[in-house]
Amino acid sequence: MSELKRTPLFEIYKEYGGKTIDFGGWELPVQFSKIQDEHEAVRTKAGLFDVSHMGEFEVKGSDSLAYLQKMMTNDVSKLSNGGAIYTAMCFENGGTVDDLLIYKIEDEHYLLVVNASNIDKDYKWLEDHLEGNVTLINLSEHTAQLALQGPLAEVVLQKLAGDTNLAEIGFFKFQQEVQLNGKKTLVSRTGYTGEDGFEIYCDPKDAIALWKEILEAGKEEGVLPCGLGARDTLRFEANLALYGQELSPEITPLEAGIGFAVKLKKEADFIGKDVLLQQKENGLPRKVVGIEMIDRGIPRHGYPVYKNDELIGEVTTGTQSPTLKKNIGMALLKLEHTNLETEVEVEIRGKRLKAVVVPTPFYKRAKK
Repeated sequence: MSELKRTPLFEIYKEYGGKTIDFGGWELPVQFSKIQDEHEAVRTKAGLFDVSHMGEFEVKGSDSLAYLQKMMTNDVSKLSNGGAIYTAMCFENGGTVDDLLIYKIEDEHYLLVVNASNIDKDYKWLEDHLEGNVTLINLSEHTAQLALQGPLAEVVLQKLAGDTNLAEIGFFKFQQEVQLNGKKTLVSRTGYTGEDGFEIYCDPKDAIALWKEILEAGKEEGVLPCGLGARDTLRFEANLALYGQELSPEITPLEAGIGFAVKLKKEADFIGKDVLLQQKENGLPRKVVGIEMIDRGIPRHGYPVYKNDELIGEVTTGTQSPTLKKNIGMALLKLEHTNLETEVEVEIRGKRLKAVVVPTPFYKRAKK
């Protein structure tokens, strides 16, 4: 059995009560206190996550834009310097290689942020398709990442940011060379929780000090250290896809419900475009929808879903929503059973229990 990878913050997890699990080959904290409390802190105050397991690749060169346009479903040409975009990469069959963020540092210079479990696969995929004047560098081991998420994230982080006015960093924008208590960082207004907040990229040697300083700065506001458990319930309520569940090599971005990140009208051909165009024109065979349990039971990943004894799909993610106090899930179902208010049955421990198709996202934060 191969040894689990660890982030630069691993050594201080215990100090904060962190309980670790194997997550895609990484030893990461599932929780520090209670998942419910961490979830609530992010929805009402702020929570701090170690997301240093994520992968970072640098793409540079005069042909970098053309290359990224070929590899990505979204339109990278729309990015301006200091902007970020959410996109997917597809296989030739339309299935998903990964979903990721692209930051445009400047012309001919981009930073890609990929899922931890896909770092090696993504790098090989990108490397295998390199062409023209493009260099691809894996910066993952030289980059740590923290995420401060929640309505009070800006108030807390501003205490460390000195002359940088964080209010000027708009949604899906970022700023380089931000000094947080004297440590050089890249700060972006992005996240995976459905709340306002920031993702902070730094030198691994600064990660522990930054973690401690952010928690200290946020004491008064009630900031909590948060683990994977809360990260999952938060992203799920906000209907944010998770690779390996809503997205996979067998599930296209259109089926997963991230069609907003697929620009079929962009001039550049991207890998998988033909298949996705056909899906769009001929109608999707299936798609991810929200479900809410009518009978008592919690839908979990992989549970089969039926309609009149016909197997019509399966649950991709499900839980008892900490915010809504309801048993809800996302399920990949045959298209003809995806209309709102359609009743279906989820098989839970050998019993088929009633559920209904409902609108998503389950949770949407109030606009300021």
